[in-house]
Amino acid sequence: MYKLFFKRFLDIALSLCGLIVLALPMLFFAVLVKLDSPGPVLFWQKRVGIHKTTFMMPKFRTMRTDTPANMPTHLLADPEKWITRTGSWFRRLSIDELPQILCIFTGKMSIIGPRPALWNQTDLIMERDKYGANDVRPGLTGWAQINGRDELDIPVKARLDGEYVEKLSFLFDCRCFFGTIFKVLKHDGVVEGGTGALREEKEHQ
Repeated sequence: MYKLFFKRFLDIALSLCGLIVLALPMLFFAVLVKLDSPGPVLFWQKRVGIHKTTFMMPKFRTMRTDTPANMPTHLLADPEKWITRTGSWFRRLSIDELPQILCIFTGKMSIIGPRPALWNQTDLIMERDKYGANDVRPGLTGWAQINGRDELDIPVKARLDGEYVEKLSFLFDCRCFFGTIFKVLKHDGVVEGGTGALREEKEHQ
């Protein structure tokens, strides 16, 4: 019942509340983006949704407009070079993700689920196929995000996404939700250019 109905009901109700409550803060963040660097307030990117359909996902723009397109941050040689002044702390606090609340309301995303892959991240998409993680709505946050986030290798991230699919329930979603708040407050797991950084750190210990 939760997977088929209640989860989507919660997504609609909570995202609507979020859009109302966060309307003024998001307007303030939009002004900061505009004042910080030339270019649009929102950055739209093609992402993979449920059943590997694609959709356009918005973020507050945190990088310069001349940043190489359709490339994950961890593949950039020097990601810090492209990040704006406000973008740095937007990313640390996950403020750049707030416009995705609209995607939750319209059904493209869920509050909790595997983070939507870039359309060209074939390695991650193929790994998720092994666990059925492409057959649930992607989320604003998820199990992998509270267990390493940017620090995780692709196979580990996909396995954690699969673990989420297996354990999907109201209580597990609550665990992911409150775990995300804790992680954001601690600024854990954000490593610019850092996919796989957790493994590399262990190898050098």
